[in-house]
Amino acid sequence: MKVLELPLEAEEYLSWLVTERGRARNTVDAYRRDLLAYYAWLRAQALDLGDVDPATIQSYVGALRAQGKAPSSVARALVAVRSLHKFLAEEGEAPSDPGRGVDAPRVPRGLPKALSEADVTMLLDAVVGFDPTARRDRAMLEVLYGAGLRISELVGLSLGDLDVDGGSLRAFGKGSKERIVPLVGMARAAVQDWLSPSGRGAVEPERWARRGDAEAVFLNARGGRLSRQGAWGVVRRYGDRVGLGDRLTPHVLRHSCATHLLDHGADIRVVQELLGHASISTTQLYTLVSTERLRSAWAAAHPRAGGR
Repeated sequence: MKVLELPLEAEEYLSWLVTERGRARNTVDAYRRDLLAYYAWLRAQALDLGDVDPATIQSYVGALRAQGKAPSSVARALVAVRSLHKFLAEEGEAPSDPGRGVDAPRVPRGLPKALSEADVTMLLDAVVGFDPTARRDRAMLEVLYGAGLRISELVGLSLGDLDVDGGSLRAFGKGSKERIVPLVGMARAAVQDWLSPSGRGAVEPERWARRGDAEAVFLNARGGRLSRQGAWGVVRRYGDRVGLGDRLTPHVLRHSCATHLLDHGADIRVVQELLGHASISTTQLYTLVSTERLRSAWAAAHPRAGGR
């Protein structure tokens, strides 16, 4: 069966996202998947991109909802579709922009899932021993929680991005945006331990297999740069070990970092800068989490909480 390919103008749009807008590879890959699904639907309706009008896009939104897609997934798909048609109109590839008047569906604002501080302590304490793997895993978990990094930022770290003595690291977030993040306390100590001859030095190969592996902070057992999937596996393994199961993902540790900082009085602008949020509204979600945790604690402990 022939694999469906995007038309040339859609490929040009994806290239524009990379070269002109600086979008990250993961973002562009997500746009490609959404556009492939959209183009497949158009083909099933015997339509091409040039045939699309606002009613067509509304019909596509309805088709996604009929498939049981979550509102957030529908909204994300519509962003890709509208952005493509806007690009085509601005580049003169289409006479008008059919997505201009199509509103995105409302997405309920969900609260980020944060672990309790006790759960985080239990997770970090689950890494025992001082063999190279344990040193690496301890450093990874401490940095994910202590610095609030995304998993892609963690595995993308190179030795030149670390200033262990100065207590900071350089992270490259979405759109390759650079920010400086504190590397202090237990996270700093764990990274120092991993970078010792008994840690990273013990798994360095005699000959590096790929360019760039020699500069990678976190290595796999074969001495190559640890992949995103490999880092996910590390987090999941320790989560299963302490009974957190599906509650734990790398992003949950990032959520937990932000929530606990706000719980202990950190300024929201500082947390925004730490996490690399482009908009303060994203960071404000964590204030809702902290308020909800406060309300739950009051309801559980206050003698008047039950209306007695």
